[in-house]
Amino acid sequence: MHLTDPNALIDRMAAAMRPLLRPDCALVGIHTGGVWVMDALAERLEVELPRGVLDISFYRDDFSRIGLHPEVKPSRIPFEVEDRHVLLIDDVLYTGRTVRAAMNLLFDYGRPASIRLAVLVDRGGRELPVCADFVGQALDLGPDEHISLQRDAAGMLSFIMKGAGA
Repeated sequence: MHLTDPNALIDRMAAAMRPLLRPDCALVGIHTGGVWVMDALAERLEVELPRGVLDISFYRDDFSRIGLHPEVKPSRIPFEVEDRHVLLIDDVLYTGRTVRAAMNLLFDYGRPASIRLAVLVDRGGRELPVCADFVGQALDLGPDEHISLQRDAAGMLSFIMKGAGA
């Protein structure tokens, strides 16, 4: 399996998004990797759009099973969500549960006109009917394989693979 450099994927995603952006759009990244991708996309899109951050830890439907992540961060949506076109951004799409939780949390801030989903990697394995509008790279990973995004001290993004195919 060949993983493309995350920065090249972000370049491609930005090119695909650019013609579809509207003045009433906002970018919302899901903590942590989605925020990194959002910031990189915003830089490449070269347009000033409001940005927000969601930490969905308390909104997950499996919260009682997985418990609290040790680094829960506050969500921050510093703009009006009502009737805004939101581009929800995450690093890896897997079961769809994170996206469902993010949409639940986003609706606590208001009713957006639309929500489009952008993910750096779609790794398959959906448990909920969630589909991304923008995908950097699609992979077919087994349940024992995992991919995550990491950022070094200089802000460079790279992937980490774990499991059978790593």
